[in-house]
Amino acid sequence: MDVNEEGRHQCDATVTLAFSILGKRWNGMIIDSLGAGPMSFVALRRAVTGISDAVLSDRLAELADATLLTRSVDPGPPVAVTYELTPGGEQLIPVLRQLGQWAEANLVVGPKA
Repeated sequence: MDVNEEGRHQCDATVTLAFSILGKRWNGMIIDSLGAGPMSFVALRRAVTGISDAVLSDRLAELADATLLTRSVDPGPPVAVTYELTPGGEQLIPVLRQLGQWAEANLVVGPKA
């Protein structure tokens, strides 16, 4: 926990860094989907319901730049592109599972019966 000169709590720089990636819409869901193993672009698009091709492409590039996943090209024929989590990306899977459990226990999703 960081405290500024006035004694007020400031968000930790590492938390800020983590959420600069994980706070972007779709990134957590892409990482979670890849937790099942390597996937093609089409398989990811199906797994992350509602994401457009353009946004998925952008997010995959961002996650690769952040070294959370790798992109492998098999020249084929046919050419095949596969995305896979790096060890750093794999370390996020238990964190995302815990976050999901927390959300299930603490966040209201839709009307309560």
